Amino acid sequence: MATIKEVAQRAGVSIRTVSRVLNDNPYVADATRECVLRVIQELDFRPSAAARYMRTGQSQLIGFLTDELAQNAFSYDLIIGAQQTAWERQKLLFLLNTGNDPHVERRAINMMRDHQVEGIIYATMYHREIIRSQFPEDIPVVLVNCFADDRSLPSIVPDEIGGGRLATETLLNQGHRRVGFVNVAAQEPAPLGRMAGYRQALANYGIPFDAALVRFIEEPFEGLATSTYDCVLSLLEMDDPPTAIFCFNDMMALGAYDAVRKSNLRIPEDVAIIGYDNVEILAAQIHPPLTTIELPNFEMGRLAVRMLLGEAGSIQDGRPGQHMIECPLIVRGSV
Repeated sequence: MATIKEVAQRAGVSIRTVSRVLNDNPYVADATRECVLRVIQELDFRPSAAARYMRTGQSQLIGFLTDELAQNAFSYDLIIGAQQTAWERQKLLFLLNTGNDPHVERRAINMMRDHQVEGIIYATMYHREIIRSQFPEDIPVVLVNCFADDRSLPSIVPDEIGGGRLATETLLNQGHRRVGFVNVAAQEPAPLGRMAGYRQALANYGIPFDAALVRFIEEPFEGLATSTYDCVLSLLEMDDPPTAIFCFNDMMALGAYDAVRKSNLRIPEDVAIIGYDNVEILAAQIHPPLTTIELPNFEMGRLAVRMLLGEAGSIQDGRPGQHMIECPLIVRGSV
């Protein structure tokens, strides 16, 4: 590997001049700059990251810590959003996945600190509350898809209430007045928020909430499609069945599709179905393609990097910023 001394010798300038070119110092003659850059390219010279850190105090590394996120293909857009934004700012992501193991998480945080990361983005697979004390006080942290119990860290979460309201209003706008909802029973922000949005939309249209149109799945992360199949069959067997079904997520919508077809009904002519998450490898491939609400993963990843670097909203009214990102409607063929 070429050294800065070799670049200087080949270009016929001082080491200090090469350093100025590398740091884009404006007080370098154009001809000298072009000569040094040409030699850098010829020698394939790469500045030492350690030397740059000693000079600037910046490692150019951003820690990206996840509980289960990196294992899940659905979270791809979140990581890509963060990575692209970091790259645009000449930063690199240092990505570690903990498998939701507190011991591994502590080691990962210490490893990131040993590598002098400029800050840590912590992202969770499911929208939930986390404990502030699990993170050190001496390093910037931004939370994604989660929030600190004492709200003392800046966070970015999806607008679950708005998304649930939008999903239900999409069905109501098409003339449906009997809208079923298959939710999960967990007392977490996503199911609670989407239920609140569902009820708000009904109220906005002057439709009384009917608990008989709501079903809950007790085991939210296992057997979703099968459990939803049973729930939707029970809804369709009612004396006055729903003409539209809102499913908590896209995986559950698969079970709803099967139940509708088992009942010899058509989608969307007889029963409309809307999902949540916009898992494209699923939602865009089934027939008819699934209309759904998108989790804004890419936007959350981008904003997380910008907040960590102090570019956007990490502080609001003197307190750590708590950002809620809109979940957009993705229109396909199931409504």
